[in-house]
Amino acid sequence: MPRPVRCRKIERLPVYRSFSPDDIEADENVRMTVDEFEALRLLDDEGLNQEACASRMNIARTTVTAIYDSARKKVAEAIVHGKRLLIAGGCCEFAPVEIRQDIMEKGSIAMRIAVTYENGEIFQHFGHTEQFKLYDVEDGKITGEQVVDTNGSGHGALAGFLQAAKVDALICGGIGMGAQMALADVGIKRGGDAGIRPGRPLRSS
Repeated sequence: MPRPVRCRKIERLPVYRSFSPDDIEADENVRMTVDEFEALRLLDDEGLNQEACASRMNIARTTVTAIYDSARKKVAEAIVHGKRLLIAGGCCEFAPVEIRQDIMEKGSIAMRIAVTYENGEIFQHFGHTEQFKLYDVEDGKITGEQVVDTNGSGHGALAGFLQAAKVDALICGGIGMGAQMALADVGIKRGGDAGIRPGRPLRSS
């Protein structure tokens, strides 16, 4: 039997998930996994050697070599052949994001829903929201609610924030493809995908 793949530790979610040429309409995609992106970031942006990169990602040095080579080939393919580069997926374990405020305790059977929030309304731009309103729901009833301030900007940081806050689903206004991929990477569903339908505002029972 093949050895199980060890998940790669990711310290920072990609903020930008899609790159395409300006001068042509790219109709072919190259998909880079998040762990390939992380290897590029650590080796080429931070300037680490492969041994240090392997330690940060909690994998073997030979694995770093393999995923780094794969990432470089994908970048070359996108640039040379004018293809769109997408960053998503992979066998990843995301480092926890520190939340510098008290978050209400989540019940063992509760579903936690986050809503992009501003002045009592759903804020329309996920990547720039400064607050979320959290609702905990059990047996169809709201058992708790709280407004929390975000401590990062950009969809990568916000996806990590929601993951750390134990959010299961998100309700928001506008959301781009990059943000959707970031949420998928941390296992957070959008409202419709989680069975939440538009209707009256959520209210406590």
